[in-house]
Amino acid sequence: MTRVWFITGASKGLGRAFTEAALGAGESVAAAARTVSTLDQLRAEHGDRLLTLPLDVTDRAAVHAAVAKASEHFGCLDVVVNNAGFMATGMVEEFTEELARAQLETNFFGALWVSQAVLPVLRAQRSGHIVQISSIGGIGGFPQSGLYSASKFALEGMSEALAGEAASFGVNVTIVEPGGYWTDLYTTGMVAAEPNEAYAPLRAELAKQFAEGSVDSLPHLAARALRTLVDSDNPPLRLLLGSAVYDIARELTQARLDTWAAWEDTSRAAEDAVAAPAGYGE
Repeated sequence: MTRVWFITGASKGLGRAFTEAALGAGESVAAAARTVSTLDQLRAEHGDRLLTLPLDVTDRAAVHAAVAKASEHFGCLDVVVNNAGFMATGMVEEFTEELARAQLETNFFGALWVSQAVLPVLRAQRSGHIVQISSIGGIGGFPQSGLYSASKFALEGMSEALAGEAASFGVNVTIVEPGGYWTDLYTTGMVAAEPNEAYAPLRAELAKQFAEGSVDSLPHLAARALRTLVDSDNPPLRLLLGSAVYDIARELTQARLDTWAAWEDTSRAAEDAVAAPAGYGE
């Protein structure tokens, strides 16, 4: 089966790995990115099977135009990968309004605009697969990545609802939560808030933990997993990529279950359903 992919953030990192994997399998790709010149060599190698689209995903009108161009060029869209994003780091108190909004505009609203733009195409086909690239930060919030987690929590909440809405049209939605990969995320893909000296001891402790415990993988492993996902006849709503994030996700989920159980009596005592009081809503 020859598919058509629409991939955002396709010029580097995981997006580049996804693009190369699809092209290597003989499929076609609409590769969207802020800068597409880095894809020139791939265009020379794969010709018309690669359509490059300069795109800032925060521009809703531009997103709709890019999706329309890709759909017209290839005649269909089969796999949509919302990969574009960046990571803003800093303690929650340190974020300016500008940086907080920029984080949400790209990581959440960018994916929302793409999802909205492709749905009419996928609904008409009654087929397709939307893959939302999230993070372990979409499962738990961690010091120094609070706004990044906020963007991914928002993405996951929206995508879970989207999955229920799109299913009746034969469209699948999967939230992919990758672990660490050796991409440019740690170099050009990160922006730091202005540090507050009050958090210096915590920042030093976190840096020590990261140095001692960080193990990343090569991007082609994520691309291989993504192909396994989209080849599935019954793809999951969520897919973790990596042993480290798998273990963290299980620990976070178990901790929530334990907390809910410990406070179950208080939770249940807060509910005693009765009919609407007289005059309610008038």
